[in-house]
Amino acid sequence: MALAAKGGQARGGSAIALPPRDEIASYHLVEEMRLVGGLIERAIYTEDERRRTADLARRLVHSARAGRHKYSGIDAFMLEYGLTSEEGVILMCLAEALLRIPDTETADALIAEKVGSGQWSKHVGASESLFVNASTWGLMLTGHIVKLKETKGASIGNILKRLVVRSGEPVIRQAMRQAMRVMGDQFVLGTTIKDALKRAAPLEAQGYRFSYDMLGEGAKTAADAKRYYERYMTALEAVGKAAGKLTSAHPDALMERPSLSVKLSAIHPRYEPGKEARLDVELVPLVIELAKAARARGVGLTLDAEEQDRLDPSLGLFGRVFTDPALDGWAGFGLAVQAYGKRAIPTLRWLRRLSERSGKRIPVRLVKGAYWDSEVKWAQERGWQDYPVFTRKLHTDVSYLACMRLMLSDAQAFYPQFATHNAHTVAAAYTAGGNAPFEFQRLHGMGEALYEDVVGPSKLGRACRIYAPVGGHEDLLAYLVRRLLENGANTSFVNRIADEEAPVADIIRDPVEAADLEREKGIAAGDPLQPSPLAIYGETRRNSLGLPLSEPDVRAKFADEMTKALEGSFAVGPLVDGKAITGGTEAALVSCPHDRRERIGTVRTADAATIDVAIASATAAAHGWDRVGGEARAAILDKAADLYERDRARLMAVIVREAGKTFENAQGDLREAVDFLRYYANEARRLFTAPTVLHGPTGETN
Repeated sequence: MALAAKGGQARGGSAIALPPRDEIASYHLVEEMRLVGGLIERAIYTEDERRRTADLARRLVHSARAGRHKYSGIDAFMLEYGLTSEEGVILMCLAEALLRIPDTETADALIAEKVGSGQWSKHVGASESLFVNASTWGLMLTGHIVKLKETKGASIGNILKRLVVRSGEPVIRQAMRQAMRVMGDQFVLGTTIKDALKRAAPLEAQGYRFSYDMLGEGAKTAADAKRYYERYMTALEAVGKAAGKLTSAHPDALMERPSLSVKLSAIHPRYEPGKEARLDVELVPLVIELAKAARARGVGLTLDAEEQDRLDPSLGLFGRVFTDPALDGWAGFGLAVQAYGKRAIPTLRWLRRLSERSGKRIPVRLVKGAYWDSEVKWAQERGWQDYPVFTRKLHTDVSYLACMRLMLSDAQAFYPQFATHNAHTVAAAYTAGGNAPFEFQRLHGMGEALYEDVVGPSKLGRACRIYAPVGGHEDLLAYLVRRLLENGANTSFVNRIADEEAPVADIIRDPVEAADLEREKGIAAGDPLQPSPLAIYGETRRNSLGLPLSEPDVRAKFADEMTKALEGSFAVGPLVDGKAITGGTEAALVSCPHDRRERIGTVRTADAATIDVAIASATAAAHGWDRVGGEARAAILDKAADLYERDRARLMAVIVREAGKTFENAQGDLREAVDFLRYYANEARRLFTAPTVLHGPTGETN
């Protein structure tokens, strides 16, 4: 019996065989600096291109700063409450935590703690934005109210104040949620597609295009997935009707019309690695139906970006749908590619081969990536050899420019869509693009001042598509938090362009030139690489190694190793003084809980006599063990941890067979054991290698 189906290319009835994805897999956890060297060579510009890019970027920054008072919503808010201010951190904590609080009492306590501790008054009048100052007044008043709880004494006045506080808590809670809604309205084009289309019309008249995203951060149930899918279908109908009939068969004509962005995790509750066979049956037909509906209405359809461990399933599904015979001749099905992923360039090369085989151009939305914090932490938590994303913003910028050059070099394969709020990136694309067809993209509510000088025949004359989320407030907060994390940091372009104290030369600095200089002189101490996931505990101990079982090649290879490890029968019994005890109790058969026909081996438990011998042996050895010392004990524990990792296939195979656990659960059990061994090895060295000085409360030293 096989342990699990091997991951790999999706199966099905595509008329065109999909290109292999081996090259993409090989870049998953590649060493960062080695990869960056190659990307620098791909992204390098000529001296003339650099000069023209810098001149244009400088002009765009000055123009955006001059016009930022006209467009002063979220950009101004994030400047005033960036992640470098205490109040900005409070707001982020509050927004993120309110997602998870189901009861009003806990929400009240959180608001009282977080909002009450902020120095909101110092922000009043600091911004010229009415939106920022109105938000600040609300937060300041809320903060003053919750601080009344600290009032001491039994005077009538204080008692009345406390009564006001108690009666006001629901008001405060609702005010905070309303504040989040007000901020969310700056990000969301409309709560319904009808509202969104109405708000989009004036901007379309100015030359902007739109890509509508029906908010849904991930279906948890089949009912969720069905509801989101119906939203997409309703949106396609409404968007197609508003856009009118497509009058030209030329692919560029389709790109001039609105489009829809679809998140696969929103329309299937188990959109996960290892579920490829199920997704083939359940999800692929849904996406094909969406694509057919989009084609019939003259609307483009783009698969939105997901987390890195979903990249291979996303590519497999995209290829299946893109090559489906029902979509022959239609070049409106696109994909988002994240430049912060180390696999971005090989992904684009794979897409180019797919385009060549199908004879269709692929619209590709190039983004930098919105899950950086999570991706880094997940890699550390999982104990991977390296990170699937670049750990430095500079390297992501270099990767973006390298991807841009590749896409612009092949107009037959790609219709480039450069999603950016960065003036240097805009200038670099404009300089390198020449007469090639492409468009820019920005988020609704952000980057308005920057693109004021881009869109329109009297400006740069380049099209810009606005990525416009649509949905109710119940679906907003996760998206809002991600956008604030992505753009609220002091390193983000959105934050820096609005900061008059940030030098323009620093803002528009060429990332390729900076990375090349660092390659010669070394990385600046202020922005080092993240420590390896295996080195996150520093000098104390090594993190337990984890395999990226989300990757089909890794999963398939390891499944083979586990299957081979189970070929023999296991005979388990007591060990005393390093010797197996064969007498005593009768051996019992052990079988799989999920298939009783599968026998693993036998287990023999210790009888009373064997236990007595073991206790006597341990007692006799105790004095010698005590004198061994911490370093020797630590070496034994470390050796055991190393042996566990060496024999992981055999140990995990038994866990899967005997306990019926998944690969990931079995790996979690193994890694926990390894972590315990290394932790206590470190404790043995710390506590038992030399005497520990204890200072007594009365001055004595022990």
